[in-house]
Amino acid sequence: MKRIITLSLLSALALVSAGCAQEEAMNENNETEEGEETELNNNEDNSEVPVSDEGNDENNEVNNEVNDEQAANESEEENNAAEEAYQPEEPLYEVAGAESNFIVRPIEGSGADEEVVLLTIDDSFLSANFQYALEMAEILQEHDANAIFFINGQLLSSEEEQDRLRELHEMGVEIGNHTMHHHNLSELSEEEQREEIVQLNDIIEEVTGERPRFFRAPYGVNPEYTQQVVEEEGMQWMNWTYGYDWEPDYLEAEPLAEIMVETPLLGNGANLLIHDREHTKDALADIITGLRDKGYEIVDPALIK
Repeated sequence: MKRIITLSLLSALALVSAGCAQEEAMNENNETEEGEETELNNNEDNSEVPVSDEGNDENNEVNNEVNDEQAANESEEENNAAEEAYQPEEPLYEVAGAESNFIVRPIEGSGADEEVVLLTIDDSFLSANFQYALEMAEILQEHDANAIFFINGQLLSSEEEQDRLRELHEMGVEIGNHTMHHHNLSELSEEEQREEIVQLNDIIEEVTGERPRFFRAPYGVNPEYTQQVVEEEGMQWMNWTYGYDWEPDYLEAEPLAEIMVETPLLGNGANLLIHDREHTKDALADIITGLRDKGYEIVDPALIK
């Protein structure tokens, strides 16, 4: 009996020892695995992973090609949108000849309003005394009106004056040709007449990117040869219906604004002549307002063929 009890105790002790040994081995394995995992994590955080430059170059090249293609598509879309947005208006008016006093009238079948007048401003860039073009253009903008500025070329050899002309053009006004030096063309040779017109056209085109569409001769004198040159240049020549700002009674803003609106010469399509002068600049807003109060709108030169 004692022997059996002894054997049972020995077996139990063996089982306990084996369990302890197994647990210790498991703990050692766990410690090893934890250490390896910790080391692995440290390596992932701290070790530098070799990168292939060749792979990066290929990826960058692909990305650049994609970006270039996207930029090209966006640029093309913007250009298409700009082309769609810019739709040149069809001309609605034409300039009648000398027999009709150079009025503007609706093109037959256009349905354009007859109660309009044309504003024209002469002599800008003629000399240092005529420097109000930009201010006059601003007044026109403020009143949602437009005009033809018939300019001279005497000052346009100056870079500063060319910048002023460029700015005037960018304000959206129509630039017309009033000759280089404001001579009476009937007193010039044919060669000189041509030079007075074509040289200024060349300068205006170089500065603004556009060649003038309209011509007005100084003093309204248009010799036959001048008309030939104007036709060759593809321009419309015109004089005017009325103007007053050079007459002694109208050298101040208030009387000038009044006569420009109250004159019996005012009528449908009247071609109004004013000049680059200080008193005219000061009268311009009242002239525009007065004409509209009379029922006339200021025709946009862009609508004249």
